[in-house]
Amino acid sequence: MTVSATSISEVGAVFVPVADQDRSLEFFVEKLGFEKRADFAYGGQHRWIEVAPPGAANTIALVPPSEGASAGGDVARCAFATADIDADHATLRARGVDVDAEIARTGTPRSGLVSNAVSVADPVPAQFFVRDPDGNRFLVVQAG
Repeated sequence: MTVSATSISEVGAVFVPVADQDRSLEFFVEKLGFEKRADFAYGGQHRWIEVAPPGAANTIALVPPSEGASAGGDVARCAFATADIDADHATLRARGVDVDAEIARTGTPRSGLVSNAVSVADPVPAQFFVRDPDGNRFLVVQAG
């Protein structure tokens, strides 16, 4: 069987359902240091917002529940890479962001990506979860 290539060139936005788009925009910009990439009306009554770390190619789309999913839910939405996990963990805690109490490293378990009922015994590289105001989880992982 021969499979032909497509014209898909990159991963675009990761969709995250949020209850209050303004509150979520403030969280990502003010607490996580992301930049707002898009903010416009569509479909007559909807608002499209995209945020991303400065210089990142991919974005997070903060979509309203009217797109078909309720806001929140304790599911990991995606992972963010960092060059200094210890500094970022400390900075986010100081800003009042809901982060894991400790950074999971070799020998330190963390909860599963999709369910807290699962435990990963030896996460490598170092990582921790951050939760937005709706309870959406994002994994922060030491790059390199």
